[in-house]
Amino acid sequence: MRKIFKGQSALRLIVKTYTDLTGISDVCIRYLKPDKRKGSFSAVVSDTQNGIIYHDFQKCELNQSGWWVFWADVEFGDGRKAAGEPVKIFVWEEGRI
Repeated sequence: MRKIFKGQSALRLIVKTYTDLTGISDVCIRYLKPDKRKGSFSAVVSDTQNGIIYHDFQKCELNQSGWWVFWADVEFGDGRKAAGEPVKIFVWEEGRI
């Protein structure tokens, strides 16, 4: 994997949920920023049966360098919820080694 940089917008985060997403009412990718603030990004389902979702980053969404944590959050039409396994990704400051 190549480095991801603060402010990068030519980037797609793909998450495999390992869950059949048939009948979902909502899906997003939640995050924990390096400063410990939580939030979520909208997600698009690209493969319902295999449970694959993604988010295309916009300018300024990756607005901090450091360790980010991402995980899927799925809500089914019948009210059930499922959280995915968190993944830790380092976001670099541009120009740093």
